[in-house]
Amino acid sequence: MKIAAYSVVPAEKPYFKRWSKEHQVEVKLIAAPLSQATLDEAAGCVGVCVQQPSALGDAAFYRRFAQMGLKYIGVRSAGIDFVDLAACQKNGIKVTNVPAYSPRAIAEMGLTQALALLRRLGEYRAEMAQGKFSLNPRLISNEIYKLTVGLIGLGHIGGETARLYRALGARVIAYNRSHKIQYESVVEYTDFATVIAQSDIISLHTPLTPATNGMIGEEEFRKMKDSAILINMSRGGLVDTPALITALQHGQIAGAGLDTLANEAEFFRKDVPVDQLPADYQTLAAMPNVIITPHIAFYTATAVKNMVNIGLDNIYRQEIKKN
Repeated sequence: MKIAAYSVVPAEKPYFKRWSKEHQVEVKLIAAPLSQATLDEAAGCVGVCVQQPSALGDAAFYRRFAQMGLKYIGVRSAGIDFVDLAACQKNGIKVTNVPAYSPRAIAEMGLTQALALLRRLGEYRAEMAQGKFSLNPRLISNEIYKLTVGLIGLGHIGGETARLYRALGARVIAYNRSHKIQYESVVEYTDFATVIAQSDIISLHTPLTPATNGMIGEEEFRKMKDSAILINMSRGGLVDTPALITALQHGQIAGAGLDTLANEAEFFRKDVPVDQLPADYQTLAAMPNVIITPHIAFYTATAVKNMVNIGLDNIYRQEIKKN
């Protein structure tokens, strides 16, 4: 058995090598993402282990994938929106993911950004850069235990996020398609409109689907408190970026913490000349009340290890079971 792993970063290599040795399975490590141009690298493998923001390819890609004898796409992350599931089904390709590699890692990053924005750290740094060290009445902040945190989506990551905020004394409300009994002690279930209108911090934890694409847009920003902070640790496409920029520029909301952007595939995980960065990124990054990180909320030793091990296990177990 042989597996090809794409978009491999240095931090993952020790875990890939350890898993390969323990299971006596060859794992070919490839730094480039999976695409039509790199697919030949997987020749002779039973499947591929991938994690990337960009789409794998068009219908021809999936046909060729199957023709090469490849049977599995093991996504080593929770999100699988970059995989064409219909094309996989049509070509007999099985797709797996890692729904819970370390929910705490993402939850902690969201909390970190929210607290930094709540205490106006970026705005203070901007003032200090101009030699202003006095107490600015505009920058007085609130304490978390006095606030309402609203979660949209209450899966593994949303649940861990709820527990962290509740432990700090915040009121936590949540909108989710189903009522999950395991979180009853830390959240109050409500509807989408209530989360948008009542929350001081709004944290997004839903997958990107046609139904959720652009779910936070001009109308939602108008209904938020002007003191609200938006946190997106999920998928960039959930937020209408031009509407977000307008809301921030006009003071409709107080700040945003973003680990993901709708157009991130153009530049995240790459080294890009500063003058070639997208205009919307440059606009957001220049705002002292915005924090942007390059989709690295997951990037802890625990999460990376689990993503590699479970991603490979999913392929290995299916192939062993089949044989």
